[in-house]
Amino acid sequence: MLKITSVDHYYGESRTLWGLDLEVRPGSRTCLMGRNGVGKTTLLKCVMGLESVRSGEIHFGSERLHGRPAEERAPLGIAYVPQGREIFARLTVEENLRIGLGIRGKSKDIPALIFELFPVLAQMSRRRGGDLSGGQQQQLAIGRALVLEPTFLILDEPTEGIQPNIVQEIADIIVRLNEEFGMTVLLVEQKLPFARKIADNFVILDKGRRVAGGTIDELDDDTVRRYLAV
Repeated sequence: MLKITSVDHYYGESRTLWGLDLEVRPGSRTCLMGRNGVGKTTLLKCVMGLESVRSGEIHFGSERLHGRPAEERAPLGIAYVPQGREIFARLTVEENLRIGLGIRGKSKDIPALIFELFPVLAQMSRRRGGDLSGGQQQQLAIGRALVLEPTFLILDEPTEGIQPNIVQEIADIIVRLNEEFGMTVLLVEQKLPFARKIADNFVILDKGRRVAGGTIDELDDDTVRRYLAV
């Protein structure tokens, strides 16, 4: 579904990604892991067109993504939940959710699934996004992405700063979206227990390079100590 081949990225003259290869198979749940500052978020931004690659290729199915403007990702079925959530604090919950309806170009109604997955969004539909708790804002950010009815969902650190009960809910929802609705998932995650719970594959980056990968059952203690331990 997503194929990244020999991607190089620079911030100015500082090289951040080095000949990176990554493939996400349809129907999989892949966790991108690594210590802070190794290039995980940069890679997601390259996929979403928010950062330009210096060289290499990014394909989504038969579509060439690299070199295309960022706004062309969503109509292809790619949804992105960025680190920090980036909801519109002054807009209501409902207004935040409706933003994606024009991009989707289908019904003008928010899909009922959003409120089924996140009942709190229905209860707080008239509240401003900035008035929600961190966990509720994360649910809103995911709900806003799901309004697009994507086939491919990208999440950057979805558990960051979230209370444990909401973390559990988000884990269950991600697995359900994948298993029940066939949605392919790529996420960046630092918490190892969360990654083991929801992912079936992992890829580890270190200093902008891919250094390990495989099924989540193959993520052994030695690899964790070498590349993930703080």
